[in-house]
Amino acid sequence: MKIGELARAARCTTETVRFYEKAGLLAEAGRTQSNYRHYDASHLERLRFIRNCRALDMTHEEIRGLLRLKDTPAEDCGAVNTLLDDHIGHVDARIAELLHLKQQLGALRQQCQVEQAVDACGILRGLAEMEADTQVGRYTHMG
Repeated sequence: MKIGELARAARCTTETVRFYEKAGLLAEAGRTQSNYRHYDASHLERLRFIRNCRALDMTHEEIRGLLRLKDTPAEDCGAVNTLLDDHIGHVDARIAELLHLKQQLGALRQQCQVEQAVDACGILRGLAEMEADTQVGRYTHMG
């Protein structure tokens, strides 16, 4: 199949196919005599696998690791479990960050309870007074 057919079958764009090829996640296709890329069912299966992993917010490095493991089907799946456990840990950390963000936004929202002139808005004043903590990507309210 041509790249457009592959993209349609995998429910993505041709740019996505090219991106995954350049990232080394999807093997480059062979070329026809007329120099068109020619993809087969193995490309479609791999592309769907990659897209399913991305839907679970896995990084390209995590996907690369899973693909290496997938390409050695006789090996023990312990490394797959470890990779997924690590990813769950990343998700837990992200959830904690998002909960902290929600608390910060809620506290900021509490600074402006009534409609008033913009120059008296507690939210805008609070945003101006915050300082970024670059080590953890969080902000703290000053004052």
